[in-house]
Amino acid sequence: MIGPRRLVLEPREVPLGGVRGMSVLRALPHRNLPTIGAWCFLDRFGPADTRMRVEPHPHIGLQTVTWPLIGEIRHRDSLGSDAELRRGQLNLMTAGNGISHSEYSVGQGAVPLDALQFWVVLPESARHGAAGFERHTELPGLALPSAHGADGSATVVLGEFAGVRSPATVHTPIVGAEIVVPAGTRLHLPVHADWEHALMLVEGDARVAQHPLSLNETLYLGDSRETIEVESTQGALLFLLGGEPFEDDIVMWWNFAGRSHEEIADARAEWEAASDRFGVVEGHDVRIPAPPLPPVRLVPRSRTL
Repeated sequence: MIGPRRLVLEPREVPLGGVRGMSVLRALPHRNLPTIGAWCFLDRFGPADTRMRVEPHPHIGLQTVTWPLIGEIRHRDSLGSDAELRRGQLNLMTAGNGISHSEYSVGQGAVPLDALQFWVVLPESARHGAAGFERHTELPGLALPSAHGADGSATVVLGEFAGVRSPATVHTPIVGAEIVVPAGTRLHLPVHADWEHALMLVEGDARVAQHPLSLNETLYLGDSRETIEVESTQGALLFLLGGEPFEDDIVMWWNFAGRSHEEIADARAEWEAASDRFGVVEGHDVRIPAPPLPPVRLVPRSRTL
């Protein structure tokens, strides 16, 4: 238990470059905070009119969580999955020991697109397992009684929130939920006191635990809270993420989550050698090459809170 915290994770613009040809806002990992629960990565791409073409690339040791806000995204992977995703639906890909996938916007030209993409690091019991893909077109929702103003609402995307559980597969105690706060409303979100939590402001205006948030900022709140106060003047859309603190030290590099430099180097070499470990995504004649490893030994990211 680390106690309550209030740390603003300001997003930084990251040019993905190469054949991806787009930039994103990245809030996690943060230099002081590699994980929030098992959440280890948070990007927002958009809102923008763009033609997204993320060619096949590999993953190990994590799950990808794609949550669209505007537009449609086509997912294809080396398991043979081919799914178009739109607002209110969830794509959950479990990399396990290895998978590759691509993500395209739907259509040939630039289209309005906005989405959140998260990674969830897998525990030892699951990270060497088989890869998998799930598409959930219906997710559970619940009303959030207000302390002032109209009631709010939540969609439980991953894990469990306020006694409501998502059907998506998880491997650690975790929560990912979209929160809607009407204009002029104050809510108290019920949370597990022994989990750590954070809230990202996606749209509108909000004060979280008495702290005003700017658009795309994420407020890390630590643990030891039974409720989180959220209020909005004009109305807000937020994303709640949290869970039981992740105990293992992880080494993250490029699209891989491992436990050692050697694991990462081996996965990179197998991707470059087009080994069977990552399979083939049908319908593509281009894939993203791995960048060179840095000239130093990769070490686990440590939290400094």
